[in-house]
Amino acid sequence: MRLKLVPEQTNWDFFRHLRVTFGASVIAMLISIILFFSMGLNFGIDFRGGTTIRTESAVQIDVGAYRDAIDPLDLGDVSITEVFDPTFRPDQNVAQIRIEAQGDGDASVAVETVNAVEAALQEIDPDIAFPSVESVGPKVSGELVQTAILAVVLAIGAVLVYIWLRFEWQFSLGAVAALLHDIVLTIGIFSLLQIKFDLAIIAALLTIVGYSLNDTVVVFDRVRENLRKFKKTPLVEVLNLSINETLSRTVMTSVTTLLALISLFVLGGDVIRGFVFAMIWGVVIGTYSSVFVASAILLFFGVKRDWSKSDPNAGTQFGDVDA
Repeated sequence: MRLKLVPEQTNWDFFRHLRVTFGASVIAMLISIILFFSMGLNFGIDFRGGTTIRTESAVQIDVGAYRDAIDPLDLGDVSITEVFDPTFRPDQNVAQIRIEAQGDGDASVAVETVNAVEAALQEIDPDIAFPSVESVGPKVSGELVQTAILAVVLAIGAVLVYIWLRFEWQFSLGAVAALLHDIVLTIGIFSLLQIKFDLAIIAALLTIVGYSLNDTVVVFDRVRENLRKFKKTPLVEVLNLSINETLSRTVMTSVTTLLALISLFVLGGDVIRGFVFAMIWGVVIGTYSSVFVASAILLFFGVKRDWSKSDPNAGTQFGDVDA
């Protein structure tokens, strides 16, 4: 017997409470914007600047032991990662320790602080070496912020153009509205919970954009097919039919993705936990926005449906494009 998360035939009215679902999305976006400006983001070292200490040891690196040794120093955001490289010798174990900027002045960490970290690590490994100490200044971290924002904006712009060419401008607005909804709500939850926001979270945002867009395109593609098939059917009924027909695929994809992400969140450790949390949140709201935001925008603007002409492509501007 096959597992069915959704019945094969569904006839749910997703627009019955349109004012509630769409209104909730608008309110959630407004709250997220308020949280962002009132609480801000808990920027990591990538965006705030700080110091990176590279360690080298002949014994196997224990990240937990390193963290336990450094935590009593109360240095704020400290990231510890083991570095893997096929060129390393068997007895060459390398770790990278990143410490956030201390105070509002220079982004670099004071020499006394670096010495304290080195002394704490030497207590658990007397033979540990420190081949390099580097600082990330405010100029570099500021450039990273600008580059991250540019990456997200360019991704959304590319989606806008692609959907416009693939379907119609109404579809494009719906897809972009869903993406903005997902990004704003993700930033809002990070502001609320004050989870560390670094370059890994930017990568998660771009991944969320791709995932949400994939869900939206699947629904829109079925909408376009049904617009050709049911030429006289009201648009709201076509949208409901299309969402119901793709619902099983949407739910199955989201659930299987969440199973993998939840496993990573529980077992993956602190290094990737923020990234995985962003992905879990993005999958959930991305699935929601594909159904209740993108389709609602499409319903609001309507679709060109001039069926009085014999042109088979009258329903959509690029209706003959199947790629």
